[in-house]
Amino acid sequence: MTDSKGSRTKTAGSKRRRLMAATAQVVHQQGVERTTIADIARAADVPVGNVYYYFKTKDELVAAALDEHARHLRTLTDDLDRLADPRERLKGLVRAWVSRRDVAARYGCSTGTLAVELDKRPEGGLDVEAGKVIRLLLDWAERQFAALGLPDPGGLALTLVGAYQGMSLLANALRDPGVMTSQGDRLLAWLDSLGEAASGVSRPG
Repeated sequence: MTDSKGSRTKTAGSKRRRLMAATAQVVHQQGVERTTIADIARAADVPVGNVYYYFKTKDELVAAALDEHARHLRTLTDDLDRLADPRERLKGLVRAWVSRRDVAARYGCSTGTLAVELDKRPEGGLDVEAGKVIRLLLDWAERQFAALGLPDPGGLALTLVGAYQGMSLLANALRDPGVMTSQGDRLLAWLDSLGEAASGVSRPG
């Protein structure tokens, strides 16, 4: 006998997840103000009327999109945490950024661009939530630098994430994914130099 209640719950969860993923994608591509509920429903392949069953307002959808960004970030960092070497984890993060160079060149950083847009709205709240997602990344990077035994791991985390935001912005402004590639290579070299400093090895001149 089929558990119809369990099936309905699974279907509802699937629709909600599709709406969250669709919102994250559409808002990244179009921005919050240009995005409509109908745009999200279409991307999620959900009837417009059904959207309101899960999310009452567009702001609730945007909050769900931020949750989706946080979920993707945690999935990525959980995967990277399987690497034994903190430096390799950080380099893996940079490579993950560069792998999305075409998306960055077209739309910029998904969380960074959303944080900037939300900060310009008269009402507060969602901009703070966007900052929390970026803080997750900063805290993870800081733990890696601390594990390397480097001084000022928080400052190094800010440098790394700031470099990512900058190269994403420039790649987007110039519509040039090569910016992500070249600057990613610079970040990898920088991380290697820090690793050598931590182990007491001098870089060749």
